[in-house]
Amino acid sequence: MNSLPMPAHLEGAAPRKEAGAVLTREELRAERLELRRRKRVALLLVGPLLVFVFFAFVAPIASMLYRSVYNPTLVELIPDTIHQLGKWNGAKLPDTPVFATMARELKLLAQERKAGILAAAVNRAYPGASSLINATARKMRRLDDGQIKSSGADELRNADPRWSQLELWQAIQDIGHVYTDTNYLTALDLERNAQGEIQQRDSTRIYLQLYGRTLGIALIITLLCIVLGYPLAYYLSHAPRRLAGALMVLVLLPFWTSLLVRTTAWIALLQTNGVLNSIFQALGLTDAPLEMMYTRFATVVAMTHILLPFMVLPLYSVMRGIDPSYVRAAISLGSRPWSAFVRVFLPLSLPGLSAGSLLVFIISVGYYITPALVGGTSGQMISNLIAFHMQHSNNWGLAAALGTLLLVLILVLYWVYDHLVGARNIKLG
Repeated sequence: MNSLPMPAHLEGAAPRKEAGAVLTREELRAERLELRRRKRVALLLVGPLLVFVFFAFVAPIASMLYRSVYNPTLVELIPDTIHQLGKWNGAKLPDTPVFATMARELKLLAQERKAGILAAAVNRAYPGASSLINATARKMRRLDDGQIKSSGADELRNADPRWSQLELWQAIQDIGHVYTDTNYLTALDLERNAQGEIQQRDSTRIYLQLYGRTLGIALIITLLCIVLGYPLAYYLSHAPRRLAGALMVLVLLPFWTSLLVRTTAWIALLQTNGVLNSIFQALGLTDAPLEMMYTRFATVVAMTHILLPFMVLPLYSVMRGIDPSYVRAAISLGSRPWSAFVRVFLPLSLPGLSAGSLLVFIISVGYYITPALVGGTSGQMISNLIAFHMQHSNNWGLAAALGTLLLVLILVLYWVYDHLVGARNIKLG
């Protein structure tokens, strides 16, 4: 009997292995090579993304973490003085050679016009040191090298009585370490005493209070977004598709408008002679303009308007996937509409609610532009203080420490959220 001809598309093809067949060594080697090739291709495809994530996310965070503990300013400017202070016990004033070395290095800094950098660095630990160091450096610059070498210590003491204060030298020794935890202690309103023990700051305590205010404002904004966004998402998910699409355009409209324009619009609405105050006075509701601008109220209102779409979109995507027959079945079995909503629809929409809440909360914690423009003193958040230290006071170490603590706080909150949501999913499962 003649055999049937082989189809053209199968001619020359390798015979397929049957199930359970043992591969030869050459076939195993070929499969490994093919698997490696696929991995290399996949790595090349995601390579640009990995490079972008590294330079835009990993590297800045690593730099921030390093800068928060790295403080080489004094070691670079007055290395000999810091070296001698490393052997000093801090119980009494340093020896005369330390004074002479400081006088010599202040003269060099004055000649190189770097005394201001040293003054700014020491002033953060010892208020008033800025004018002291700058004035003393100018006086040391007028002396010749012979005077500095022979009577530099006396010249330094005579330049200003504050050079004979023990606290000044303790501050210089404290911030003279290349690696230090001073920035983190300051960010937590802590400090070290003369014995090296950590204690609460005796001066103003603002950072922990500002962290609390930031979390409070973020929580209020999140709750307002839930109250406003949940009914809106519920209506959009049950509205006819054409109407829902038209309304979704209005929800997405803030994304298509500049953040600065939206914030400026709220300034026009909330200011003393703004739109809202004019309406209130025209209707006789108020006799005088209300102080709404540069308050915490203005920060909350403006940021709620900006962040509301971040709550609506996750809720809408989840609610559109909920089968309406579940609620109808509950009602047909005798449940009231409100009870059916609470016991059936609400639990099914919780993934969208939790995702939207987390998104709004995390974004609002790190917001900067809107509180800076409309918040005033009572509406400022921790991000505004971080920007101040980076742009005005040039205290990048403290700014990095504040940013690191904010990052840790967000990660801790996310860890708590993940465990709570994970435990809930396991329980429902």
